[in-house]
Amino acid sequence: MNRAQKRFGGPLELVEKKISTRLDSMVREFISQAPFVVLATSGEGGVCDASPKGGRPGFVKVIDDSHLVLPDIAGNNLFKSYGNLEVNPHVGLLFLEPGSDWTVRVNGSVSVLEKGDEFLDGVAPEVFAPDENTRMLQALLVRVEEAYAHCPRAFTFSDLWDTERIEQARASSRSRYWLDRWKEVMRERDVEGLP
Repeated sequence: MNRAQKRFGGPLELVEKKISTRLDSMVREFISQAPFVVLATSGEGGVCDASPKGGRPGFVKVIDDSHLVLPDIAGNNLFKSYGNLEVNPHVGLLFLEPGSDWTVRVNGSVSVLEKGDEFLDGVAPEVFAPDENTRMLQALLVRVEEAYAHCPRAFTFSDLWDTERIEQARASSRSRYWLDRWKEVMRERDVEGLP
């Protein structure tokens, strides 16, 4: 038992039982329909990173009940997750399906796959809006240590998929707003000489 469990109590038996060391049929099905996953890593000294990854539903490939392949599509070249994985080859994955209040969590160890690796045969970028930089650089082979479906409570609390709010955000160009805010902050940091 960890400190929080000692203080507040342990999980119900049903909650403990849902955690598996393999990908059961529900988890595999959910991953095959998920267009979005958050890749969490931790590196030297506990430095953490959470990186969004997206593509067409099923872009993360289920190899068998113990292995996943997560393609790495060319992006900003920060490679923070990969830097962390050099010292701590473990990941946490959080899969999301738009409109669903359920999610799937997968934890495991990884190795980096390079082009030509047998696990990458037939794997190509599967995205909705390809651009001139859409190409697969490498991939992660995840060896599953824990996998489970997670209840909808957080989604219920946040009302994350509220269609009215989503439509309002689209109508008010929230993506454009955040791009403009980011540019503004980058200019401020340049003027002030801040990192």
